[in-house]
Amino acid sequence: MVKLRLRRKGSKHNPFYDIVAVDLHEKRDGKFIEKLGYYNPTTSPSTFVIDHEKAIKWLNTGAQPTRVVKDIFSYDGVLLRRALTFKGKTPEEIEEAIAKHKQISTARYQRRKELRKQRVIAKKAEAKKSEEKKSE
Repeated sequence: MVKLRLRRKGSKHNPFYDIVAVDLHEKRDGKFIEKLGYYNPTTSPSTFVIDHEKAIKWLNTGAQPTRVVKDIFSYDGVLLRRALTFKGKTPEEIEEAIAKHKQISTARYQRRKELRKQRVIAKKAEAKKSEEKKSE
């Protein structure tokens, strides 16, 4: 069975991953069949480049993506492209839908990032209030 998974590269505290098609029984950083792209989680937002044709080819032949790879494919529009191809959409319709999907995904990322920042600020303010009450 073939899995689509991440293959770690990079140095300590600086991870960098290749997205690869690999036999199920191989080690995480072992021999792989084909490289589909890469993923860099250290940048903000995370950077990834995927060859859509290769990814769809492996998905169509029965390769199973891991949870993280499936999330990356979903975010980048690989799974949407595959679904629309099955529905018989034209290439122009597919590209339009993927552009809209990427715009929505980017907006969602920015909105969630802002919410995380607000939660951290609220938590710090709450901790400061509790310290003031204890010191009184």
